[in-house]
Amino acid sequence: MIRVNQAGEYGAKRIYAGQLAVMGDRTAASRSIAHMAEQEQRHLSAFDQMIAERGVRPTALQPIWDVAGFALGAVTAAIGPEAAMACTVAVETEIDKHYAEQLEQLGDSEPELSAMIAEFQAEELEHKATALAEGAERAPAYPVMSAVIRAGCRAAISLSKRI
Repeated sequence: MIRVNQAGEYGAKRIYAGQLAVMGDRTAASRSIAHMAEQEQRHLSAFDQMIAERGVRPTALQPIWDVAGFALGAVTAAIGPEAAMACTVAVETEIDKHYAEQLEQLGDSEPELSAMIAEFQAEELEHKATALAEGAERAPAYPVMSAVIRAGCRAAISLSKRI
């Protein structure tokens, strides 16, 4: 769980980095993205610490998530602010499901990890709500874009669990 969560938070950080590289800091959308990126960095730092403390091996796919995340962010931002927000909605939809499954699996066995996941899940849902409020559903080809990004997220989660 810790490995895949660390990989996911790393990927989210890279998506936002790609978006901000294209958008800069001049729009309301980029200011929202910068705030979300700060929260993702805090999530990543917490999972980095757990990886070190518990001796968990990070995913070997991190170099791929580095490039893929940045590219996804840059491409969606190049399409426009609504597409960048559509990316956030798609990613956070899958992360919400992923975290909910983990919380169910954990039950009462790992209270520290469960509390952290629940807190981060709530923040991810805030990101999704912000992105919807900022026009995600107005992005060009929103249903297709969302489906493709969500499928990519599911694949990344599955691969990071194993590799």
